Amino acid sequence: MENKNHLYKRIGMTIVGLVLCGVSVGFLKLAAFGVDPFQSFMAGLNALIPVPFGTLHISVSICLLLFMLAFDRHYIGFGTIFNLFLLGYIIDFSTGFLQELFPAPSMGVRITAFLIGIGIICISSSFYFTADMGVSPYDAVALILANKWHAGPFRYIRICTDLICVTFGCTLYLISGGTMNGLTAIAGLGTIITALFMGSLIEFFNHTVSQPFLNGESLRLPAIRRHQSAY
Repeated sequence: MENKNHLYKRIGMTIVGLVLCGVSVGFLKLAAFGVDPFQSFMAGLNALIPVPFGTLHISVSICLLLFMLAFDRHYIGFGTIFNLFLLGYIIDFSTGFLQELFPAPSMGVRITAFLIGIGIICISSSFYFTADMGVSPYDAVALILANKWHAGPFRYIRICTDLICVTFGCTLYLISGGTMNGLTAIAGLGTIITALFMGSLIEFFNHTVSQPFLNGESLRLPAIRRHQSAY
């Protein structure tokens, strides 16, 4: 049976991971080089339906949660509920705060925000996934299609769902009256990097930070840094 200390760590990692995930999206929106595929869809939908982002995020997540309830409930957990009701508002707050702080960001500020956003989203996702307390409604869609419906390997199904999200996000943004110049904030370099490299970066943080923290081990720093600290 899981001891209380281990359970508290998992809960803490889930909360911290999801809060930081919301903050990372705020940095990526400030950078305006593109966000991750699901947020690309949400941004396009929000351009068409100009309601508070947190409210829209809950509405879409509830639709995806109904899909989870209908086809595979075991992916639902504490993290799913936190993601459903709070993540959108955290994104809303962090985006507004950063854009107030940097109303007209220079290219240097945008690049810095982009790098910070990518770093935070990988670390936060690592904490969230390692804690294993339920997946987000969007993540569950590809998992159910792969593991329940056996539609194909997860990695390929996830690529398809990501492409669908980006396509719909861009289309909805343009339908709402958005310009081609503004489209790079919906789908751009950030979208490509999160789609192609996030998996490897999350795996790195899993092995070096999240799993050692959860198991009460020392952080596994890269070998070069261990050698340096020995002198």
